[in-house]
Order: sequence, then structure tokens, then C-alpha cells
Amino acid sequence: MMGDLGVEDKLSFEDRFKQYVMVKKDGKIICSTQCLNPPVNMPSIWNITDIVRQEKLDFLSDLSRCLLRRSPENSHQEKEWDAFLGFLQKYKKVAIGKHERFQFFILPPKEGSSFNCTFACYRERRKPSECPVGKASGSTSHVIEDACSPCNEEAVIGAQTCDLSAKASGRPEKTNVQNISLESNFVHANPSYLKTLGHTHSGWSFGAIAEFVDNSRDAKATKLEISIDMIFSRVVGREIPMLCIIDDGCGMNHQEMLQMVSFGHKQPDADDPNRIGRFGIGFKTGAMKLGKDALVLTQTTNSRSIAFLSQTLNEGKDNLEIPIVSYYRYGQFMELDKQHETLFKHNLKAIKEFSPFDKYFIGQKVGLFSKDGTGTHIYIWNLEEWGPNYSLQWESGITGGSSFHQGDILIRSRRVRARPGQMTQMVPLDYSLRSYLEVIFLDPRIKIYVQGSQVKSRPLARSLNRTVVENGTIMGKLVQLTLGCNQLEWEEANCGIFLYWHGRLIEAYKRVGSMMHNGDRGRGVIGVIDVTNLMAEDNGHVWVHNNKQGFQDCEVYAELEKWLGERSDKYLDEHVDKVELKAGSGVYKPDNEWVQCDKCRKWRMLSHGFNSKTLPLQWFCYMKPFNGECEASEQEVEPGVITISSKRLGYSSTEDPEEIKCKLSRQAVGTSKYMGENDSSHTMEDDQAKNSSAQTRKRLRRSCRKS
Repeated sequence: MMGDLGVEDKLSFEDRFKQYVMVKKDGKIICSTQCLNPPVNMPSIWNITDIVRQEKLDFLSDLSRCLLRRSPENSHQEKEWDAFLGFLQKYKKVAIGKHERFQFFILPPKEGSSFNCTFACYRERRKPSECPVGKASGSTSHVIEDACSPCNEEAVIGAQTCDLSAKASGRPEKTNVQNISLESNFVHANPSYLKTLGHTHSGWSFGAIAEFVDNSRDAKATKLEISIDMIFSRVVGREIPMLCIIDDGCGMNHQEMLQMVSFGHKQPDADDPNRIGRFGIGFKTGAMKLGKDALVLTQTTNSRSIAFLSQTLNEGKDNLEIPIVSYYRYGQFMELDKQHETLFKHNLKAIKEFSPFDKYFIGQKVGLFSKDGTGTHIYIWNLEEWGPNYSLQWESGITGGSSFHQGDILIRSRRVRARPGQMTQMVPLDYSLRSYLEVIFLDPRIKIYVQGSQVKSRPLARSLNRTVVENGTIMGKLVQLTLGCNQLEWEEANCGIFLYWHGRLIEAYKRVGSMMHNGDRGRGVIGVIDVTNLMAEDNGHVWVHNNKQGFQDCEVYAELEKWLGERSDKYLDEHVDKVELKAGSGVYKPDNEWVQCDKCRKWRMLSHGFNSKTLPLQWFCYMKPFNGECEASEQEVEPGVITISSKRLGYSSTEDPEEIKCKLSRQAVGTSKYMGENDSSHTMEDDQAKNSSAQTRKRLRRSCRKS
């Protein structure tokens, strides 16, 4: 019987290539397993679609087979696996799973045997004439060396792989011609590829750090700390800087960690609006841009894993090795996975030898997790260099929560990114990590700390003056643009549109319309738009670069640029004053000032006239002026209405619009009567009243005009 598993069969599979496979049914996890002696790189998830009686499948004896050995991540999976195999054994049934390329048949174990492992048969779903065994329809199937290989043996490829599969399954060996066909489909990953990955973010270092921020938000973290600290390295015998990224998210189990450090994973079929991660390369490209070596320490409620992605470790090697060590919870303690203890001890030795992490340093970092805490720590060293210094420059702030001088991480070159029509060099977002993180999220909720001090989030759409919300349709999809004037951006001579995707900033200060042709046109005008739905097709494809720092040149993006230009020019013509402004005048005071609760992370609108500078660094909903509870819902600004601040142009926002027009008319008459045209003592406020009255006289009703 195919499902029977004898001692010799067990031994024949022990030293073969292992691949982790997650067995699921109806979307629910049964158990994590090891696939021993797979013919090719199997899919990492097997979804069971049907269970039938074994006697109906008389062709199973002709199929190739591999071995599934349970590798549960927790006690629940262990129980589910036993129940699953117990059901198959009792009723003599076979579980069938389908993949786009293979069909799987999980066989029942032999009567009286343990449920530790069982056989699985497989066959390709394509006809042999359409696609030979091992051929991937003209594509290249990449197989990276097993990350947990204790001897760092080269990945078995080509004819060797074919021979091993044939002998293990009892099939006749293939001819040399067939072996050559298989050999062309498997490649090595040379360690130099790690350096190539870093080129993804070669234009801007903060794009690499943003990848880690994205991963933390996707992991539902509430707190993220980014800092550069000095640590002692035994390898070089001195202190070196280390970039630390620490979050309190859900963490990763062994299988998820393996996917994060491996290459060539399939993109998700659905575009989840609540998830930023999309391409499966963010960690690797980000880490290898910032430094040569990276260690990941992650913990879930039931497991802990360590992974080491290192150019130093792989220097001089022909194939890439990525050591991984996993621990599982046994009672109250995390212990090394007993099934792979020898394997993981070897990997742990490599980590200690080629990194600053000895067992005490690892223990110290693990201690940052609370008793039942979860999260992920990323440590990067051998940082990218800038001449005799490092590309990143870090400053420590004053301790004690002072807002006078907060720490920051800067790009040493202070280079400002080029944008069409831009004339200013005052764009802190381009070279200050703190400034970038202030606006990285459209609706900021996560607490972010840089060099030990909290970043004060700046939701742009809530900080504008003369706010207008424009709704439109581009290629059948609805879009909404928020436009307004910002005092800080006016003083720094900036303007443009901020484009967000999945709530994360992709492009900043994008000049559109007349802004591109006149350097000072639209000064201080800021637009905010989320293009998540617009930049996605129904087939799951998205028009975003894989470094998430720009959009692809496509029809929908061209239409978006055109629409943004039309709306911004309309706004400039209708709502922007044609007067000379002075820095520090505060003309573009936000329509509404907001403060974020440090507990619930909700935004509260401050009452008019309240001095926001009197608020403490840590503010909560029960404090003045809100005096409420965290359970209360957030206020919203009504779209499509221009809101005027209480002190703008000397009138209250509660006055009737017709009274305002009459008042402006009277001010204009008084101004022209008592001030000469060439009087140099007039103020900017007088200029405003004069220009405003000239515009309103044309639109005054008969009741407001002088008889």
C-alpha cells in the first residue's frame, strides 16, 4: 500500500532536501510540515480541496511521491495534524489538493503507525506534451539553497536533482536529454546578488527605511523605534554604528521568516487596501541598501526566530547561505526546536562568528520583549559609507522629552530631490528622517520614535487653510483631492501634490499644471490625494514601482496628472490671494488645528482661539480643550466647503457672508480716504483689505452699495 511507511523508507528520506509546507483546509491551518525529497521547489501552501476514498484512485501507485513530516508551530497544529491523519487512516481516504502546476494526494498512514509522517503523491496538471516534467512553461524556476543547511552544501541542480527524485520514487531514471532540460531550470543565487538588491533604493536612502516602516504597520504595530547606536564588534575589534528598527507588531513564525528572507515568492492575488507590502522584496532591498549585514529577531506568542542576511558571511562563496534559528514555546519558556536542534545550533554558531551578537547580546535583545510580548527587531551594521564617513548622519536629542532639540537621522549629503519647476532647496523631507516620517502616512496612527524622541505626526489634509475638497472621476474610478494653503510650506517656498497609496506617501511635492512652469506659482499650496483604487487593475496588477517611490508611466497616471493640473490651477485662480506675503505673518493659519491623543491615536479638533502651543508633549482626550473620552468618534471637516479661520482678514467665521462683504467695502472706503497711494507706512493687512475690497466691490449686492 502506498501509504505504508517502513523503516527503510524513513531512512531513505532523512538526508534529503527539506522544504516547509503549510497544509490547509477551508482556509484554516492544519499543520506546518517538512516536505522531504520534493522533485522541484514545491508551493509553500497546500490547500486541500477534496477528500475521497483511496480505492477510487487506482492511479496513485504510478505517481511520484514525497514525504510529509509534521513540524508544528504550536500544540494546536499538533492536535490538528493527528486528527487529520487519524481521519484519513480510519476511513481509508485520501486528501486532494490543487495548485496551478501540481495536484497533490496526501495518503493515510499505515495501520498502527504513528502520525509523525506520511506519504504524498503528486503529478503535474499540464499534459506532458505541453510542458515536460520540471519545465516551467518557458520560465525559469529559481531555487535558493536551503537557508538552514548545516553544511552549506550547494543546491542540488539539474541531473542530480532528477536522479535523486527518480530513485526515491521508484521511477526509471531519465535520459541525458531529459536531464539537460531539467538542468536549465534551476539556478544558484550568488552572494553578489545581495549587493544588487540594494540598488533598488540607490536614489534615496529613506526609501529603504520606509520598507521597514511599511512592514511594521502591516504587522499592526502600535510603536516603532528607529535609532543608530554604537556597539562593539569583535570582528573588527572596535565600536561600529548599528541601525536598529524595533516594533511591537505580531511578529513572524518560522515559515513567515523563511519567506521574508527568500526570493521569488508569488505576489498576492488580492490587493488588500489595509496592507502596504506587495512585492515581497522590501526587507532584502532595504537592508542591503543601508548596510552589508542584517539580523532579524522576531517573536510571536508561540515562537521566536532569528535570521541572518549577510554579505560578510557569504564573502567568497559560490552560493547564498541564510542561517535561520527557530525556538518554540514549551510551557513558560522558549526552547530551541528539538526536531532540528543540531541544524539550528550550527546556524547559531555562524551568527555568533560573523556578527556582534553573542548569546549574551541576543539575550539582552530578547529581554526587550515582555513576558508575552510580540514584535520584530531588525539590526543592520557595516552601514553604507560616504567617503570617510557614513551616508547616514545621526543626532541625539536632549533627554527628558524636550521639544527644543529632538534627535534625528539625516542623509549626509543634504541633497534635495529634483522636481520639475522647483526652485527652493528647503525641503527637509528629502534629507531629514523625522520630517519624512511626519507625513509618511495619510492617517497616522502608529507611534514612531527617532533617536529616542517621538515624531509629531503631521496629517497634511488637516493642516491646511482655505481647504477645498475636489471630487472627480478618472477612467471610471472615483478620486478625491484635498487642496489648501500651508504656512510652513509657503515660508519654505514649497508647493505640490502629495500622492498616497494604501495610505502611504509615494510622491511628495509633485508639481502639476502651471506649477511646473513657474517656480513661484502656487507657493504654499498643498494637495493631498489617495490613489489606491486608481493605481490597481482588476487582475491584481498595480502601477507602483517596487521601491514604492513613484508610479509607472501608464495611461491612468497620465490622466491623473492632467486632472490634478486642472484642479490645482482652478484652485489658484479662485482662492489664492494676489498679495505679497511676509514670512512669519501667519496668513495661512490652518482652518482647524488638530491634536492627536497619545492613547487612542484619534485626532481631535481644537476650538477656535485655543493656543496649541500650550499643549503638553503627551496629550490625552480627557485634557483641555477636548475634555472628553477616547471612545468618542473623530470629527470630520465637511468636504467641498471653504472654511475660514476666526482671525482671517479681521472678521469672525460666524458672521453672515453678506455682512462680511459690506464690512470689507467700508474698510476699503476708509483706507482710500485716509491713506495716500504712495504712503509707505501701510501694512500687509492694509494691502489685504485693499485687494480684497477691490475684488468684492464687483460682486456686492445693491443693498451693500453706497447710494
